[in-house]
Amino acid sequence: MARPIQAFRDERGHLHDSAELAVLADIAAALGRVGDEGGLTAGVARLVLEKRAEIERAFDDLDRLTGAGGRLPLGELLEHPSRRAGA
Repeated sequence: MARPIQAFRDERGHLHDSAELAVLADIAAALGRVGDEGGLTAGVARLVLEKRAEIERAFDDLDRLTGAGGRLPLGELLEHPSRRAGA
């Protein structure tokens, strides 16, 4: 007998058995290829999901420090203060 099932669709339209798997697929797609042949992407996506609270706190700190969602120039985010000119 046919039965309805519950599935979750990711941003690319693929179906997944759980919401977590759909979100992992979306994160992996957002990251693109990481490492040779994209071999690290799924692991990095899972790590992002597992560390969600810590990552959200970091973004909250960034928003607070830069003024409610303001953005720092990428160089200021990536450059260690000891390597900045004049430091």
